[in-house]
Amino acid sequence: MEPSHEAFSEQHENNADTNTVPASAASIQNFSVPGSIIVAGIIIGLAIVYSGGDFGGGAPVPTPVPQAGDQGAVVDPKTLYTDKDATLGDPAALVTFIEFSDFQCPFCGKFFRETEGQLIDAYVKTGKVRFVYKHFAFLGQESQWAGEAAECAGEQGKFWEYHDFLFNHMWDTYYGQGKQGENIGALSKENLKKFGKQLGLDSGRFDACIDAGAYADKVSKDTALGRANSVSGTPSSFVNGKMLVGAQPYSQFSTLIEEALKTK
Repeated sequence: MEPSHEAFSEQHENNADTNTVPASAASIQNFSVPGSIIVAGIIIGLAIVYSGGDFGGGAPVPTPVPQAGDQGAVVDPKTLYTDKDATLGDPAALVTFIEFSDFQCPFCGKFFRETEGQLIDAYVKTGKVRFVYKHFAFLGQESQWAGEAAECAGEQGKFWEYHDFLFNHMWDTYYGQGKQGENIGALSKENLKKFGKQLGLDSGRFDACIDAGAYADKVSKDTALGRANSVSGTPSSFVNGKMLVGAQPYSQFSTLIEEALKTK
């Protein structure tokens, strides 16, 4: 079931004044991971995670079969986010759920459509969990642009609406149809601007934000932060600092959340 973020408030502060340096061509190149899809390419235990790829030739997108695995070392969740990040839920919630994601990642789309909504209904809307979105734009130039565009939408209070639109668009148009959607122009700047217009954003302001690369530094820093904390593929999530990698089923996340709630 596709999640809806309209029922509760979005927190997203404008950080354009401090994040105005566009990412260099070299830094963008570092995000690109060519080659075929690697099922469980980045593994903690047997978790399923997308670590880059080209399905090619209309080959069907593999369906992940998530399995439980070692969640790895626990990190202080406060080191993984700032008040500049897009969040949902009560800031005082006992549990913080941080997702590192890429808008081009098919498994991220699967997590969004099948699991995220359940987590939001059960834990975020009930005040138990605060959900934080972090960019891990490692699949190429269009991942970087999409992350920047989502932040630009956030300036107008529509980060989550834009976030939902991108994942639904990529799934409905490409991955859900077994088609390749990575770095083929699906998330070009032109299309990203068009999506903003469809969502009722102030086009002049939104387009200027994208063209200026106002959030290039923010997206790049998120990605670097993920790498520094053992994120190598997407989606990668942290529940109060405990890592769970891959498009896991709802039960895997709820187990970690319930454990975290009991320790508080």
